[in-house]
Amino acid sequence: MTTSQDDLLPGTRRALLHRIAVAQSEGRAPSLVAAVARGGKAVWHGARTSVDGHGPDENVQYRIGSITKTFTAVLVLRLRDEGLLDLGDPLEKHLPGTGAGEITIAQLLAHTGGLAAESPAPWWERTPGSLRPDLVDVLGEQPFRHPVGRRHHYSNPGYTLLGALVEEVRGAAWEDVLRREVLEPLGLHRTSGSPQAPHAGGWAVHPWADVMMPEPSEDLGRMAPAGQLWSTTADLARFAGFLLLGDDRVLSAASVQEMRTPAAPAETADLAAGTSYGLGMQIVNRAGRTLVGHSGSLPGFLAGLVISVDDDVAAVVLANCTSGPPTFTVAADLVRIVAEAEPRVPEPWRPMAEVDHAVLELAGQWYWGTQPFGLRLSAAGGLALEPLSSVGRGARFRANGDGTWTGLDGYYAGELLRPVRRTDGSVRHLDLGSFVFTRQPYEEGASVPGGVDPEGWRGLP
Repeated sequence: MTTSQDDLLPGTRRALLHRIAVAQSEGRAPSLVAAVARGGKAVWHGARTSVDGHGPDENVQYRIGSITKTFTAVLVLRLRDEGLLDLGDPLEKHLPGTGAGEITIAQLLAHTGGLAAESPAPWWERTPGSLRPDLVDVLGEQPFRHPVGRRHHYSNPGYTLLGALVEEVRGAAWEDVLRREVLEPLGLHRTSGSPQAPHAGGWAVHPWADVMMPEPSEDLGRMAPAGQLWSTTADLARFAGFLLLGDDRVLSAASVQEMRTPAAPAETADLAAGTSYGLGMQIVNRAGRTLVGHSGSLPGFLAGLVISVDDDVAAVVLANCTSGPPTFTVAADLVRIVAEAEPRVPEPWRPMAEVDHAVLELAGQWYWGTQPFGLRLSAAGGLALEPLSSVGRGARFRANGDGTWTGLDGYYAGELLRPVRRTDGSVRHLDLGSFVFTRQPYEEGASVPGGVDPEGWRGLP
């Protein structure tokens, strides 16, 4: 039997089905649907249900709760990429009069604005949005719980402000902008603000008895950018592919990578749990694997979207119960099952098409003081600095086009790497954020700060 690139092996499919079956059974969910994507395409769908003869498929809508926030963040990054705002701008510059205008747009995206987690009572998720017609009703008289920018504190009202920002800059309703700029270009035709048949009903399952009660489904009004959307596993699998690869019609690969990068200071508990937050995306380190995505919940529904960039695998899990299976954890397990059973096959190694000898000269061994490093030139044209001992800071660098390089990660992120050349054009040393790297440890005649002892290396006197 020939297996196409997008197929999963029978054993993998069996393991995926077993995982969601356990989740639906132990979580006592009326129904649970899931999908796995690889290479930007859905490769598996599964469902479990308590109703005999009826299995929801990948086109049945469920409410996705706070996964909505990731969609809202995409809209804000689009405004930034168009030059209509800067993430460092205070909200007041573009949306005056909120009473929370000192918070920057980046702080709202990363939940570091110090705002309350919820809007004032009554509980906004279970009451009509008409009770909160204006931003002042969402924020309340005392919107702040912490100093601005000092800590990560998840805030639903913060994303209401971001939705209002989108409306102010675009001059149109948040949902209309979302449909025009994200949903339609990506082909997410089964994602909407209001439920569209076929859709699941939301249920509360009694904690001490196997009985259920229907949950109300409210239009969240102003709070919609924080949690309004309904979607399907098929649409969310496609959305996960976008969050992995980008799509220039919506947002570039560089901008979605920015969303996946930690942007908030971690709490002590978060450090212990290996969790952080980017720009509209949660980041979790689990068993040596970095996962990004978002969880979601509203009365009657639970949702989880998880992506492993390194494994090129994403998973979506949706359930129609108020409490029950841990959908984010289950989605993470689906990613792990595929990544371990069918690990990503690397692309064939290929040499560079063209060689810039001025860059090739930089490759090889360098020393910062007495610490050895290797500088490697990749076929893609980037540089990678790698410590050759058990200590030392590594980093990747991109070319700036003028002979200098900018760090992309780690300690040297944003720092400038500059080759310093002799009069004949050969490289004398490397300057990396004021650190001098030489071909030999404390090389004689090199521009090492503090100078090099003229007697050179010696043994014990």
